[in-house]
Amino acid sequence: MDRIDAHILRELQDDGRLTNLELAQRVGLSASACMRRVRQLEQDGVIQGYRAVIDPDAVGRGFEVLVSIEVRRDRETVEAFEAALQDIPDVIEAYRLFGSPGCLLRIAVADLAAYERLWIERLTSLTGVTEVNSQIIMKRVKEPRGLPVPR
Repeated sequence: MDRIDAHILRELQDDGRLTNLELAQRVGLSASACMRRVRQLEQDGVIQGYRAVIDPDAVGRGFEVLVSIEVRRDRETVEAFEAALQDIPDVIEAYRLFGSPGCLLRIAVADLAAYERLWIERLTSLTGVTEVNSQIIMKRVKEPRGLPVPR
């Protein structure tokens, strides 16, 4: 990856809706050369997709919780737990961690009552779960803006 590819990545992270012509002008390439580079970055898996950033309140999911979960640490249990998370749409991010806690989830629901139902009906009943700790997000201080790309 050279500096032009890095520039393309920075621009697309800032605004994934740029037209190819606008992107080409910003990075100093012809439209066709820019398109070739973007397609190559996509084919190489550097660019993995494009998404809209949605206001959680607008879709009734303004109540966010970070949840640390301990799961029995045998392969079968961990695999079953991770597979079960895929079927819970309220879990918007999930990470397996080294050490304790074993798993960290980011959950987005409508309100405290919705989270309590999720906690009782789904989280605590997942295979292998031994402990669930919740931290309610008071305020998002820094929004995700993509990865820092070298200049």
